[in-house]
Amino acid sequence: MSNRAIDILKTNEAEILGDWLQDLQKSGWGEGGQFSDGDWKGHAREFLHLIGNATRGGSFSVESADAAPLRAFLENLSRTMATRGATSAQTASFVFSLKKPVFARLRQAHASDATALADGIWSATELFDQLGLHTVATYQKSREDVIRRQQEEMLELSTPVVKLWEGVLALPMIGTLDSSRTQIVMESLLQRIVETGSEIAIIDITGVPTVDTLVAQHLLKTVTAIRLMGADCIISGIRPQIAQTIVHLGIDLQGITTKASLADALTLAMKRSGFVVTKTT
Repeated sequence: MSNRAIDILKTNEAEILGDWLQDLQKSGWGEGGQFSDGDWKGHAREFLHLIGNATRGGSFSVESADAAPLRAFLENLSRTMATRGATSAQTASFVFSLKKPVFARLRQAHASDATALADGIWSATELFDQLGLHTVATYQKSREDVIRRQQEEMLELSTPVVKLWEGVLALPMIGTLDSSRTQIVMESLLQRIVETGSEIAIIDITGVPTVDTLVAQHLLKTVTAIRLMGADCIISGIRPQIAQTIVHLGIDLQGITTKASLADALTLAMKRSGFVVTKTT
């Protein structure tokens, strides 16, 4: 960033801040706006102050040591906006909207010197573009983190471990079974086996739309982990179509007890546990 642009920012900070705050207010950053958090003016003042500190040496790089507080400010802003559901464009507008008042002061200061004006605008543009790109990059990472957490929470909610009877657990599966979900299934089921001391676990795949080689491998891994914990496993929900698919794929489920329905699996589990259910008359 050239000395001209730096000088404009420092000598006209109050005027630039005033114009910038008006533009932010109009775009939804002010009191009662979509992105206002009660101290938006303070954030704007702090941003300008941090830019001044980062350009004390007469040049600017977003990766420099002087710019570390400025980067931290923008990263915190981006994370906050991402969690509020704002878009990357709305987040970056906080930085890019500062161009307008800065360019206006540059035009006033160098109206008769086209070379100085072009130099000032170009260097100021480089500064704001670096800050804007850093803001968007942090925003994208924050959004990815939010989405990943939401996916993990949804997976946990979609794999509830239910205690059907004393010593009998059931895990009804709904949807596709992939590597990530298999890991969560294992952790949830094994933890519940330890907590309850259960000896039988039923995995019901009635809600699993298709079973291919990969899904079968995931099921086998889960069964193996359950057996290593000293418990037995029954897979229920083996519909005719799934049974045919397993045969055609040549998947070996020998040694694993399977049942057509959860009711059949529960009946078998209770029999193995020494319980007998009779109908009262």
